Amino acid sequence: MADKEFDVIVIGAGPGGYVCAIRAAQLGMKVACVEKRETLGGTCLNVGCIPSKALLSATEKYEAAMHEFDDMGIKASGVKVDLKKMMAFKDSVVGDNTKGIEFLFKKNKVTWLKGAGKITAANSVDVGGEAYKAKHIIIATGSDVIGLPGIEIDEKQIVSSTGALDLPKVPKKMVVIGGGVIGLELGAVWRRLGAEVEVIEFMDGILPGMDGEIRKEALKIFKKQGMTFRLSSKVTEAKKGKDGVTLSVEPAAGGKAEQVKTDVVLMCVGRKAYTDGLGLDAVGVETDERGRVKTGKHFETNVKGIYAIGDVIAGPMLAHKAEDEGVILAEMIDGQKPHIDYDLIPGVVYTHPEIASVGKTEEQLKDAGIPYKAGKFPFMANGRARAMGSTDGFVKILAHKDTDRVLGAHIIGPEAGTLIAEIVLAMEFGSSAEDIARTCHAHPTLEEVIKEAALAVDGRPLHI
Repeated sequence: MADKEFDVIVIGAGPGGYVCAIRAAQLGMKVACVEKRETLGGTCLNVGCIPSKALLSATEKYEAAMHEFDDMGIKASGVKVDLKKMMAFKDSVVGDNTKGIEFLFKKNKVTWLKGAGKITAANSVDVGGEAYKAKHIIIATGSDVIGLPGIEIDEKQIVSSTGALDLPKVPKKMVVIGGGVIGLELGAVWRRLGAEVEVIEFMDGILPGMDGEIRKEALKIFKKQGMTFRLSSKVTEAKKGKDGVTLSVEPAAGGKAEQVKTDVVLMCVGRKAYTDGLGLDAVGVETDERGRVKTGKHFETNVKGIYAIGDVIAGPMLAHKAEDEGVILAEMIDGQKPHIDYDLIPGVVYTHPEIASVGKTEEQLKDAGIPYKAGKFPFMANGRARAMGSTDGFVKILAHKDTDRVLGAHIIGPEAGTLIAEIVLAMEFGSSAEDIARTCHAHPTLEEVIKEAALAVDGRPLHI
């Protein structure tokens, strides 16, 4: 093969694309990955999951020093934020991760084609005017921020999640448009650093799509922490001035507008599939009504030899979903028969406390008419949570009323994102609530709350 001919060309080096490229290379294929950024890792590593977690971690420690240490007998004085240094810490975390992907590409002999990729035929990709051939072309271009009509994101006064990760100073007030995962996480960062944060959400509650009981508990906790919320509301206009931004806010159902003044607006109303400049129309690749690439069971588009994975196709826009799809697609091309269960993809909100869920919500089970039992246990009744000073929240496990098979689980509490893994694994093996309840859990650990919630499904928790 010439240097311009490959078995697989992946367009996009985010979690889905780079993992797919590495797995295909491990399986003996000649692989290239197209990426137009100066660094690998896509939105997630550069301006998404990784930098936001660095800032969440740093600000959580700052808030603990300011407000929680004293309860544990630790006297802290003179605690200050050096925002420039905090941002440098965040950037170093990002740099280490993106360099790590570059190392993995070299180790696995994946060729990085630097530039924007455009599909010119079912087996051909143009990168910077150079044509490259491949038996299999994989679209892994991810997603981009959705805006609102008439509200221009300038990344200074009106910012997306990208701009919110790089503000030069702490604003006095920040309005977050959208009460979903990203808005709440980044709103938490700036609230901890001293900003007054107000969240405006079109729906009648935050975290749309999550379990109703979790949503209510989260709202209560975030209000207690100092965030304010304007629910069932919509922003219709934003006027920028020297002293900030003035928003026109109306009831979601329509009505009289109210003026809300703020220093910075964070736009977090969702994300859309990113297909700009890919040349999909020219080669006849179909997209759906939301602009996502349409795929069949094996991630193949309607054009043979062209596939798509991750945020650019239907399903939850989550890095780990994209990664799993990348691995599975590479193995399918290799002739294997891997599998993904879309009901068992966990979702995590990295606020404090964290929120995590997997499987069905109570609302979904009710709508589907599935008989179920719910077991719930609070962190307040757990020795380790008390010792940590983190007692907000609970674990809820939903199991089939007749078979006891676990159908879903929802956690709000300390380290929820880590705790959910046990339940995901249990569900992957078709576990019953009793299986979890009869598994020995170390003491004292937060994991005991999961055991107790599983016991509660059968009405027999021990410590409450």
